[in-house]
Amino acid sequence: MTEPFPGVASAVEGELRLLDPAVRASAELLSRVLHPDYREIDYAGRVWDRETMIASLTGKDAPRPGPMTASRMSGVQLGDDLVHLTYDTETKGRLAHRSSVWRLTDAGWLLYFHQATPFGTATDTGADDG
Repeated sequence: MTEPFPGVASAVEGELRLLDPAVRASAELLSRVLHPDYREIDYAGRVWDRETMIASLTGKDAPRPGPMTASRMSGVQLGDDLVHLTYDTETKGRLAHRSSVWRLTDAGWLLYFHQATPFGTATDTGADDG
């Protein structure tokens, strides 16, 4: 088995950090991982920028969905400073295909773009809700 490009390994590490509820609830930790020009397209097709995403995730009334389980994560290094990851997540029975673009900056690998597309529920696919 070949080792992944270093950028892919760094992007996977960053993506897994972002799935941690403690990181998602911390403006300081999120700001260390999200690129200044970050954009996201969420489940409902809304477009978010870095500031609104951090405020949404860390606000006093922010929803706390709990831990996400990632599967089928794979990545490709598109250039010296660009990585594309794809994977699926499950949280509270909601499934999503996810796509992320990570960029290498002076601060390290930062999440530049993310999109989530729902594809059913865990019960629709026969997955265990446990």
